Amino acid sequence: MKDRILEYLDDKDIAKSLKEINDYLKCDLDLLKDSLIELVNEGIVHETKKGKYILLKYCKSLRVGKIDIAKNGYGFLENKDYNEDIFINKDNLNNAIEGDIALVDLFTRNGKTEGKVIKVLKRNINRLIGEILFVGNIPTIILDDKKLDIEVELENYFNNLVDGHKVLVELKEQIGPKKFKGIITKIIGHKNDPDIDILSIAYKYNIELEFSDEVMEEVANIPSGVLEKDRIGRVDLTNEEIFTIDGDDTKDIDDAISIKEFSDHFELGVHIADVSYYVRRGTKLYDAAYERGTSSYLADRVLPMLPHELSNGICSLNPGVDRLAISVIMNIDLDGKVKEYDIFPSIIKSRKQMTYKCVNKILEENTTPEGYEEFQNSLLKMQKLAKILRNKMIKNGYIEFEIPEAKIIQDENGKCIDVVKREQHEGELLIECFMIACNEVVATHITNMDLPFIYRVHGIPKKEKIDEFLNLLKILNIKVNTKGINESSKSMQELLNDLKDNDKKEILSTLLLRSMQKAIYSPNNIGHFGLGLKNYTHFTSPIRRFPDTTVHELLRAYLFDKNINNNTIKFYSNVLDEIAIHSSEREQASVDAEREVVDMKVAEYMESHIGEEYEGIITSVTNFGFFVSLPNLIEGLVHIKSLEGYYHYVPELLALVGEDNKIKYQLGDTIKIKVVGANKLEKTVDFEVSDGSNK
Repeated sequence: MKDRILEYLDDKDIAKSLKEINDYLKCDLDLLKDSLIELVNEGIVHETKKGKYILLKYCKSLRVGKIDIAKNGYGFLENKDYNEDIFINKDNLNNAIEGDIALVDLFTRNGKTEGKVIKVLKRNINRLIGEILFVGNIPTIILDDKKLDIEVELENYFNNLVDGHKVLVELKEQIGPKKFKGIITKIIGHKNDPDIDILSIAYKYNIELEFSDEVMEEVANIPSGVLEKDRIGRVDLTNEEIFTIDGDDTKDIDDAISIKEFSDHFELGVHIADVSYYVRRGTKLYDAAYERGTSSYLADRVLPMLPHELSNGICSLNPGVDRLAISVIMNIDLDGKVKEYDIFPSIIKSRKQMTYKCVNKILEENTTPEGYEEFQNSLLKMQKLAKILRNKMIKNGYIEFEIPEAKIIQDENGKCIDVVKREQHEGELLIECFMIACNEVVATHITNMDLPFIYRVHGIPKKEKIDEFLNLLKILNIKVNTKGINESSKSMQELLNDLKDNDKKEILSTLLLRSMQKAIYSPNNIGHFGLGLKNYTHFTSPIRRFPDTTVHELLRAYLFDKNINNNTIKFYSNVLDEIAIHSSEREQASVDAEREVVDMKVAEYMESHIGEEYEGIITSVTNFGFFVSLPNLIEGLVHIKSLEGYYHYVPELLALVGEDNKIKYQLGDTIKIKVVGANKLEKTVDFEVSDGSNK
């Protein structure tokens, strides 16, 4: 019924009455009404004030998206279809809360587009984390997420509940504009327990910490080693020189590499753990992996997609033991083109578990750590091939943003003792090049077979977003060659190249990245803009990413089992869209959790640095102050109230300007600040401008 309604309404961008729709479809009126209500609530169809119906995409002033509330109360509407974030003043939120899916009407104020919430379509938050505080004998909850401006009335409590317990609460019915009833479903622990801060964030984003007894019963029946029956139909590569390169503490190893050099080409082998051989559709283990969607890396803690018995055991390509893999062997010429390739199930035995730190000593310092002597020549061949592949990637339009990331250093008690920049060296770049080449080969192969598949896609940015960035450069008086600038990846590459010598290049790279669309999973292959590739997938990390496991499942069905029939094609055509959407959502939840943990740990670290002075760069300017980023990527807010005198926010200048003193604080300015506050619970760091640092 819904499809028929949408097909009719999509004929013309004209609102149709219920009678007109019913006359055309000639269907049951009650069923039609129910279907229209569902489509309206899903934000696909809009009901006008006159009671007519029109597809929302034809309503130029309306948007549907997720509400994101800032710390001081105003909000944004996130809309991935339009690649835009619409500002919503707190007076226009209309009782919408963090995470709601809402219908928003756009309007213009002072030349800027803003939004007003017309209707909340869906309450997206149904479970919350908070701290128990007893008022008399009645337990109340203080929510961890301060952006959630709601009151929760608890309907139950456990006998062993005490002040300071962190609990998981499930929202039930709404009993007021911002008041809900809720029930406690789990005591996570006490606020003073080790790691309770990280665990609370994990629960907030529905990242499961434990596997069910049913899952673990299935895991107990999976062998810890390769059996004879597992070897059938596989190519034995155990005598080949194959090894792994990972971080110092990595225990879930899902990719290994090998190389041979000839006069006119290289033979690169990428060997990926055959996770889908053990994680089979129809099992509780498969369902658990699907629900998680990804492993999450929160500070020094890994919350795995698969139980450790698999992720660190039989699926991990540990050195010196036989492991099942799917191998991709590529013959690559001296221009970086893949001339031939083969994809097949294999058995491998890694010769060594290498670390980036040791590999980089060979590739960058020409020193060979102990135990690496026999592999030095292979690593140098790999470095040579990686440079060829990287040059080809750049010619294709690969955009190298070089966005720095913060790394949290903790002591044995889990307290943050330092924040440093995460470094990327030759070894990391080498692995990146090899994995991208392998992922492209796999995606291209299935694309050429014209079969249902799951791709990693990255859409072309909106022209208006690029225009906004170019205007920002003009405001900052940064001169670049704008002739011929368009929405192509090569054009963005040239733009970044023009900025490489600018002292503001890091912040500008970040702002340009924000103007891009987000990469997602999809069965619809629109290409990968950021990599400059027509065909791309995620195949190389099946231990920690569910889409990769799905790609392995598809390769087994299509290539190894030759199971290509109408039933198979129909089945995957039906399920891949749901897998892609769910995997993209879980990936975003994991990224959000990781960012929140970093914010919390940064605030924890800065709590012991109150009063200290640093130099940083203004990375964002708002009507309530500006944010300053320090060299180690710690960011804090200089609130407008802390500035001497009265300041105006001038969006046309991306600056705060003093009314009397004419002092200007602008995006990209270097400034000295003093740390005046930090709050681990609030995940905030507060700065003030140091004396003598006025612009």
